[in-house]
Amino acid sequence: MSELHVMDHPLVRHKLSIMRDKETGSKDFRELLEEVSMLMGYEVTRNLPTKKVTVQTPITTGEFDMLAEENITIVPILRAGLGMTTGLQKLVPFAKVGHIGLFRDPETLEPIEYYCKMPDDVAASTVIIVDPMLATGGSSSAAIGFLKKRGCNNIRLMCLIAAPEGVAVVQNDHPDVDIYVAQLDESLNEHAYIVPGLGDAGDRIFGTK
Repeated sequence: MSELHVMDHPLVRHKLSIMRDKETGSKDFRELLEEVSMLMGYEVTRNLPTKKVTVQTPITTGEFDMLAEENITIVPILRAGLGMTTGLQKLVPFAKVGHIGLFRDPETLEPIEYYCKMPDDVAASTVIIVDPMLATGGSSSAAIGFLKKRGCNNIRLMCLIAAPEGVAVVQNDHPDVDIYVAQLDESLNEHAYIVPGLGDAGDRIFGTK
C-alpha cells in the first residue's frame, strides 16, 4: 500500500490558511501556492538517492553527497497543476516538465487524455505529478495510469489538499504511488468539492471566476 504523507509544518499550515480565505485574490493565491509547493518539494524529494563525489573546497578535498540521478520530471495536470510547477522548478531547476490534460467523457464518465507532452526519457525518470486538489481521485488516478502506460514506474503524487475519498481511490488503483499533501480535509460535498477546501483551485489561480 502506498503511503500518505501529510505535511506538518507551521509555515505550510499558515500559508494554506490564507489561501483558504475567499477574500484572498488570484495574485496572492498564486504566490502562496508557489511558496507552499516549494516547501512541499523538500518532503517529496527527501528520499532521492545520493552518491559521494570528490569536491575541492577552498580548504581541502573531501567526499560529499550529491544526487545520484538528476532525471526528474514534473508533470502538472492541466490546468490547475501549472500553479504548483514553478515552486518545484525553483527547488529542482534541472527538472524537466511534462504536461497532461484530461477531461471526463459526459456519457461514459471515463477520463480521456486530450493532451500529453513528455520528455523522451520520462520512463527512466522520477516523476512528480502535481495537482492542487485531490478530490474524487479520478483525474489523478487516470494521469498515473496514462504515465504507467508510457513506461513510468517511479511516480509520486503531490497535491495541496486532499479528501479521504480521493486518497482511497489513488491508493486502491496505484498502491505503488506515494501521495504527498499539505493537508487532509474532512470529505467531499454533493458537488464533489473538498470540504472545507478552498474552492476551485484553477479558477482561483487564473482569476476565471
